[in-house]
Amino acid sequence: MLLSLTTSTCRTQETTNQVKVMIGKIFYFKIFLSCFLAIFNSDLLCVDAVSKTNVDRNKTLVWGIGLRANATLPVRYFFIQAVDRFGRNFTESVGEKAFQISLAVKGTNVWYGHNVFDRQDGSYIVRYRLHRSYKDIEIHVKHKGKHVSSSPFTLHGTSYHEDCYCPVLNFDKWLKAMECPSTYKQIDDDLQIWKNAINMEKLAPKIVKRFNHHGQHSICHYKIINNKLSRKCYGEHTGFSMFSDTPFLSLARKVILPDMDFFINLGDWPLSEKSSKQTYPIFSWCGSHETKDIVMPTYDITESTLGMMSKVTLDILSVQGNSPPWANKSNLAFWRGRDSREERLNLVMLSKKHPDLVDAMLTNMFFFPKDEKKYGKIVQPVSFFDFFKHKYQLNIDGTVAAYRFPYLLAGSSVVLKQDSHYYEHFYNELTPYVHYIPVKRNLSDLLDQLRWAKEHENEVKNIVENAQNYVLNRLLPKDIICYHAILINKYSKLLKSKPAPDSTFTKVDQPSDHDSYCQCHRKKPKKTHEEL
Repeated sequence: MLLSLTTSTCRTQETTNQVKVMIGKIFYFKIFLSCFLAIFNSDLLCVDAVSKTNVDRNKTLVWGIGLRANATLPVRYFFIQAVDRFGRNFTESVGEKAFQISLAVKGTNVWYGHNVFDRQDGSYIVRYRLHRSYKDIEIHVKHKGKHVSSSPFTLHGTSYHEDCYCPVLNFDKWLKAMECPSTYKQIDDDLQIWKNAINMEKLAPKIVKRFNHHGQHSICHYKIINNKLSRKCYGEHTGFSMFSDTPFLSLARKVILPDMDFFINLGDWPLSEKSSKQTYPIFSWCGSHETKDIVMPTYDITESTLGMMSKVTLDILSVQGNSPPWANKSNLAFWRGRDSREERLNLVMLSKKHPDLVDAMLTNMFFFPKDEKKYGKIVQPVSFFDFFKHKYQLNIDGTVAAYRFPYLLAGSSVVLKQDSHYYEHFYNELTPYVHYIPVKRNLSDLLDQLRWAKEHENEVKNIVENAQNYVLNRLLPKDIICYHAILINKYSKLLKSKPAPDSTFTKVDQPSDHDSYCQCHRKKPKKTHEEL
């Protein structure tokens, strides 16, 4: 009986082992079949885990204006798109330090600084600032110590650094090298009323008389003669001329500018009212539906472009490298700022009522009486990069348009923008629900728009992607410089006469270049007037 029981047990164990083997074979056959079907259908899901850790160096893409010597920018930049061995773009980060960048020139050390920004979507922005000019620079792009794509990339010819005065003689040739568009809609809209020519000899005295009022307006009259800048400013607060000087000095180092004269408004509010019988050709950093000023990029985005990797830390590129993925963000709408408009106070009070939806606080109060019971305590400013820890960003006007808008669009959060009659140079290229979520001027629908956003997350993610793509195509450093260049080039052709030298104007000198080597190999232009 015991022998029979033992035999029966052994047979049962043997049968169990056979079943386990069979199950194992079926399991591995299913894995093989699923892999085969995935490969057959080009889905390749079974190799995703391996693919995520394997960047194909040959298939990875590297491109951008920063890979050419003849495109001179304060900071040059290019892009990397990580690609796997099956030719698929990565859609998530492959590591903050996935790519190594270095610059080299035969026979000498290269003096430069650089950053690599992880955009958290499989793409990277590489930027570098040259502190001297070099010939035939090689840019090495590596992944795990080995070259990527066509690396090393050679910048044939001399790459001139930002402070080097070495202008190209032919303006159109320079525009082509910079890959500038033929025009911008806002420029055409602003200049169309001046198609009958601008008589600055008659208009200049009128502009000075109209806007030279102590404590009200501040303006500067500029002249460009023989590619040199001079100005005469009027008003009490003319210190902002340092911001209006820099873009034209920068352009003059890169290309020969046409002789011209123009006025720049140094204040926030645009000046030339539509309701007035007399219209004035005045450049302003902000436009409005009630004025006819000629709008140029704000001093904020211009300064962050020219001072990138030097004087500023917040810029249109650094924002993209400091924005966390959507899944890592809070569900709050976020805002910080000062009390420069009543709607901002209303926003803060709304936040106090709905802290589960909105986190809005004042960082300073200049314009309205302080009232801690109504508006809460004044809080310390928050790093702009920390804004993007939250999914929803609020863009509310200040004294005029809120100049933070370009940076908000560049981040990885969605922007809810207040309706406004103020605009920057690029607003007319944006579309509600494509690039941002619109909010009524009085903010009466803000909570409803927030709820809509929470209920339509896939649509909102598309809006974020559209906004970021717009920034990549229209608001990068090249675009800010191109806009200034095309604006003054088109404007100069509307002038009835060329400006004459004026000894009462102050020369605006180019920055000294004692610390940086700069030997220009280009032809020098002929003088059109005697020096001032």
